[in-house]
Amino acid sequence: MKILVVGDGKVGHIIAENLAGEGHDVVIVDNDEQALQRSEATLDVLCVRGNGANAQTLIDAGAQHADIIIAATAGDETNMLCCLIAKRLGTRYAIARVRDPEYNESLTMLQRELGIDMTINPERATALEISRLLRFPFASNIESFARGRVEMVEFRAKENDAVVGIQLKDLSQKLRGVPQVLYAIIERDGQIIIPDGNFAIRAGDRVHVAADMLTITSYFRYLGKNTDRIRNVLMLGGGRISFYLARMIAQLGVHVSMVEIKHDKAMLLSEQLPDVNVICGDGTDQELLEQEGLSQMDAFIALCDRDEENLIAGLYAVKKGVPKVVVKNNRVSYVDIINEMGLDSIVSPKAITCASILRYVRARVNGEGTKVERLYRLMNGKAEALEFIARDCDPYINIPLKKLTRRPNSLIAVIVRRGKVIVPFGNDHIENGDSVIVIVCESGIGDLNEVIYP
Repeated sequence: MKILVVGDGKVGHIIAENLAGEGHDVVIVDNDEQALQRSEATLDVLCVRGNGANAQTLIDAGAQHADIIIAATAGDETNMLCCLIAKRLGTRYAIARVRDPEYNESLTMLQRELGIDMTINPERATALEISRLLRFPFASNIESFARGRVEMVEFRAKENDAVVGIQLKDLSQKLRGVPQVLYAIIERDGQIIIPDGNFAIRAGDRVHVAADMLTITSYFRYLGKNTDRIRNVLMLGGGRISFYLARMIAQLGVHVSMVEIKHDKAMLLSEQLPDVNVICGDGTDQELLEQEGLSQMDAFIALCDRDEENLIAGLYAVKKGVPKVVVKNNRVSYVDIINEMGLDSIVSPKAITCASILRYVRARVNGEGTKVERLYRLMNGKAEALEFIARDCDPYINIPLKKLTRRPNSLIAVIVRRGKVIVPFGNDHIENGDSVIVIVCESGIGDLNEVIYP
């Protein structure tokens, strides 16, 4: 596909990098010559210098023949205008990054009137992900599929976990009453493993398990994991992610304290969030954190603009024994090192934005086939979880899974049929309309027919 990316900032660059890596014909448009030179030197893309909201610039970039335009500049209005002009020139689909909370109420109308097919708000999407993490304080990551019927939870196995050291095929015999979940994928010493029945979990493994919400909850209660509700949260930084998140969780009865260093911003947040205790001060000041009761908090969330400040504050919260610590970090290449330091819950607005856009793009690569409904990157992008809706005309329909050929390093994780969650075995089959969730240890898969076939 021919894809235009307008804006060569942090988000635009990583989107272009991933799309080019999947074989798409990518053109980057930006006014910044230095940024374009960096992209030309490091990416297999074409760069066009100019204003993406200028019709002639978009024509020079080939908007009249493009399949998708992704507007990811720093300005919401510029992004929407880019999409409007590109659609008028002939671009088939338009995606705009729209971040300002003031546009939330009228976003549906704006999309319709401007011809925007998809909007992405990185900060709100990040806040939603953090709110899910607060449900299971011990979890590193939580993803939902099949309209929330299936959840996939990542956690780090500990020595005292009952499942450690037992082969998966023997768990139900040796652990009476253990809820049946799917052990979807394991990371051990940097290696990604799709486990079979002979696999045994070790302490320190990063484990992804999947099941329906009730079973997942029962499973972690069986393991003795802390599933108590989080009631007190201390947030560092008063940016947009903090604004969205505080508004979400305060409505659920969570007591939220927010530290913001800029006085004017702190005053504005105090007016906008009457249920939140907004403190004006330096959130990296250990004395201030102690005065605000850091040691007694159920969760600490570091959302400053600078990743370094988030990491330092997060490590201090871990040292003080806060049960749940979440930090924002956009340097994806450092995530493994950060995990080793004791910070498991890392959120990256860039990565979340990229995954959302890749899901949309893959769903439109071909005119035929069973397209991606949900896409989540796991283990820092080393694996992906994909959700598809099976169609009656697909060649694998009603054939036992054991008679189908499966792509190497892939797993049919869960089938959801008429609201019932099925962990499939060899004699199970896929029916028309089923939600099928697969795990693959690679990227670029856009069709279920690429994973299983007769």
